[in-house]
Amino acid sequence: MTGQPHAPGGPVVALDVMSGEAGVAEAVAAADIAAERYPRLSFLLHGREPDIAAQLLRWPRLAGRARIIHSDDIVVMTDKPAHALRRARTTSMGMAIDAVKRGDAHAAVSAGNTGALMAMALFGLRTMPGIDRPALAALLPTMKSESVMLDLGANTDCDATNLVQFAVMGAAFARTVLGLERPRVGLLNIGEEELKGTGEIRKAAATLRAAALPMEFVGFVEGDKIGTGDIDVVVTDGFTGNVALKTAEGTSRLVTGLLGNAFRSSIWGKLGYFIARGALQSLRAHLDPNAHNGAVFLGLNGLVVKSHGGANARGLANAIGVAHDLIIDDVSRRISADLAEIVMARDNQPEPNAA
Repeated sequence: MTGQPHAPGGPVVALDVMSGEAGVAEAVAAADIAAERYPRLSFLLHGREPDIAAQLLRWPRLAGRARIIHSDDIVVMTDKPAHALRRARTTSMGMAIDAVKRGDAHAAVSAGNTGALMAMALFGLRTMPGIDRPALAALLPTMKSESVMLDLGANTDCDATNLVQFAVMGAAFARTVLGLERPRVGLLNIGEEELKGTGEIRKAAATLRAAALPMEFVGFVEGDKIGTGDIDVVVTDGFTGNVALKTAEGTSRLVTGLLGNAFRSSIWGKLGYFIARGALQSLRAHLDPNAHNGAVFLGLNGLVVKSHGGANARGLANAIGVAHDLIIDDVSRRISADLAEIVMARDNQPEPNAA
């Protein structure tokens, strides 16, 4: 270990510098951007010491608020989760998570292999009391602002209890990151009517309606409402959530690609682009994944934030910002308090009719 000690009393982020696709330079630059935004934030930088130290020479502000934790071993995107898990003690990713487990850091941030990160985080930190499974939550752009969606792939098959826990965690996340006092929460379903969907999703809805939580449960929401901005938290199982997320990302690329082709197709199209250039740049910025970067494994005994693998320095800094906000707002405490309310409501809830 080399470098300066942490800023006393401030939040500490363990940053996996090596595992992302952008490289060490972008990761260290991201930490410097975050250090400027959050004056009390300090870092443990996990990775190859010579590479990190060379980059720190460019960022004297960051150098005074960071320690390098050396690791030669790196989890690559093609590593199987089981293989990566066996090397958790020696990789930059595993050591960042272990720093959270030991209490040396308040959160870990990595742009590496999602499956490996999930396996290491679950094995190292375990789930919170009252949480059966962690969920992967992320911010999505909407027509109004942003919304939270979970689970995005951690759990392919979920029962009613899992969905209720996801709703509690997603609402706590939205109150922290989006600053909403009572986020609107909906269960993703094939229709808005109460009799639609599986028995498990209807059972989850009944539990959420009965609980007095700091959220507004709006019932069921269909897929075409995800992007309207009328729902703050969209809850579903990991299989459906991942399909919905990838479909939304593909649709975004389709629309922007078709617009580009249309504007390049003729002189009139090029003239139209010139006239609408400001609006198109605003649209591109709104849909930029770097602007919404920072998915979180909620429900663990510690905070782990997943950045897009190819995020640039600004995008990774945004993921670090998500970690910072969750630390400051003590999101785990919020989740625990809401879970206690759910247990109380469930104990007083009659069994729903099996329709």
